[in-house]
Amino acid sequence: MAAAEKSSVAGVKTDILLESGTNELEIMEFTIAGNIFGINVAKVTEIMKYSKVNPMPNSHPNIEGVFKPRDKIITVIDLPGYMCLPTSDNDERDMFIITNFNKMSAAFHVHTVEGIHRITWTDIEKPDNTIYGGQEGLATGIAKINEKLITIVDFEKIIFDISPLTGIQMEEITALGPRERSSRPIVIAEDSALLKKMILEALGEAGYTNITSFTNGQDAWDHIKELTDKCDSLDALSEQIALVITDIEMPKMDGHRLLKLCREHKILKGMPILVFSSLIDEAMRVKGDQLGATAQLSKPEIGNLVSTIDNFILK
Repeated sequence: MAAAEKSSVAGVKTDILLESGTNELEIMEFTIAGNIFGINVAKVTEIMKYSKVNPMPNSHPNIEGVFKPRDKIITVIDLPGYMCLPTSDNDERDMFIITNFNKMSAAFHVHTVEGIHRITWTDIEKPDNTIYGGQEGLATGIAKINEKLITIVDFEKIIFDISPLTGIQMEEITALGPRERSSRPIVIAEDSALLKKMILEALGEAGYTNITSFTNGQDAWDHIKELTDKCDSLDALSEQIALVITDIEMPKMDGHRLLKLCREHKILKGMPILVFSSLIDEAMRVKGDQLGATAQLSKPEIGNLVSTIDNFILK
């Protein structure tokens, strides 16, 4: 297990991982109408008792309104309403999970917060697309913890559904001007079906036509390793893989573990590896730098991602 120090998220004890690339994470368990869900603690900044909010006229029906707990106005999302689950029979017990990802903050209204579990990404299984709705589904993974099944929720998709302008915008590609076409091979690891589809469409529009994608870091690593084993140099490998793009949050193996394994390999240590994640903040950037990320870019800034790819592929 990685070295850790004790801290808390609004009174809930947690371990902050100090070592990078260990393939571990902390899941915050919460409930809505008796159903058990989870969120990566890396997305959570605070937990607060539910309080009345100010409604916003003409807003999305799943936006309860806004409140200002201190010096910042935060939008409140009605998570039970969004999931078509019953509302609480006593909102005095309800909670806000305050999040920060994609460079924005939001409060998610839930019924209870049960605690935090330290697990590895190998403990999380990718849900079956047929059962969980594929691209339209909300589950990015299922974790079995203490005989309970916890559904890991795709919070990025919720934000995008409520406010599409927070997602990947094709206009950013158009703004880059005339494009060259490139068949240089790119590998992508991205677990969100919706985001993967949007990224592939954007890169296709940007002229990148040879992309192999995976829904978790383990499958991406297996593919990369298989091709690397057939090559004796990075130049030879670049005909098979010119560049890797990875998310951080993924079942089986996260992006930091994938990055660590690549940098420990004598050939892959020179491979351009771009981290494209909703979790990029100062702390995550330090971890990525320590592991040898070539560049770290925050979702949904697809224009920055394409420009960075250009620097390695089209140079």
